[in-house]
Amino acid sequence: MAPTRTGSLTDTDLPAAMARVTGFVEQALEVLLPPVDGIEGRLAEAMRYATLGGGKRMRAFLVMESAALFAVAETAAARVAASVEMLHAYSLVHDDLPAMDNDDLRRGRPTAHKKFDEATAILAGDGLLTFAFDVLGRPETHPDAAVRIALVTGLARAAGLGGMVGGQMLDLAAEGRFDASPAPFGEQDVKTLQAMKTGALLRFGCLAGAILGKASQNQSTALDRYGSALGEAFQIADDLLDLEGDPATVGKATGKDAAAHKATLVGVLGPAAARRRLDSLVAEAQAALAAFGGDADVLKAAARFVATRSA
Repeated sequence: MAPTRTGSLTDTDLPAAMARVTGFVEQALEVLLPPVDGIEGRLAEAMRYATLGGGKRMRAFLVMESAALFAVAETAAARVAASVEMLHAYSLVHDDLPAMDNDDLRRGRPTAHKKFDEATAILAGDGLLTFAFDVLGRPETHPDAAVRIALVTGLARAAGLGGMVGGQMLDLAAEGRFDASPAPFGEQDVKTLQAMKTGALLRFGCLAGAILGKASQNQSTALDRYGSALGEAFQIADDLLDLEGDPATVGKATGKDAAAHKATLVGVLGPAAARRRLDSLVAEAQAALAAFGGDADVLKAAARFVATRSA
């Protein structure tokens, strides 16, 4: 069944809308990632730990809400949303490893390699990455093979060399991992890095709904513009939280970006200018959805939430 649109939505309604989507996607993840007996049970447990450990579910939310614009059945959208969350979880497990960001906490809990061990964490990430594409390729996700191919291709491009993984490599280069000192990353360099590392998967969340709904080119372009602006806003807000946030609220250590010489727009522009850029991006994201009218009120409110969140 497709969700029902009820007209204008205010910011105070958004938490309930997000909680509803989170619950729906959590159910899908529970079905797709059940406990497993035998030797491989430890791996399955680590995959469940990494994926079912809470979080904002923003990428899943974007899939569900963009699909709702086209009256896509929630069961189909939830499977795609779950796939995106599994791929996102894999990236976090690997990012937290000692060879990468070396983090001990994620979402207020021990990271996967601390809860289990490094080898199990690596395999859990590998398992989540591959299973995400397995789910997208199944007829239960969508009966049209062309739609399934477009979903697999879109997620692969968002996650690969030209997207999240390539952006992570740029991030490491900006830290000076491969030279004696950090690389001189300017504003446009940072925008490119963040559009790949963080923005690509958020953009795909928006485009996935358009793919499922067989949207027109104009509709797909509008959602792509929205996702691009929202992705940049999400990362700026994240960087501001790292600079100013409370670790207890954020759920992980803060102040690490500056210590690691990470390339961020907050570092390039300064906090005040970064906040102005954030406001501009929210307006840009909302304007991109004008053609959808009140049906896109949830997504418009999500853009404001991304910019003002505290965790």
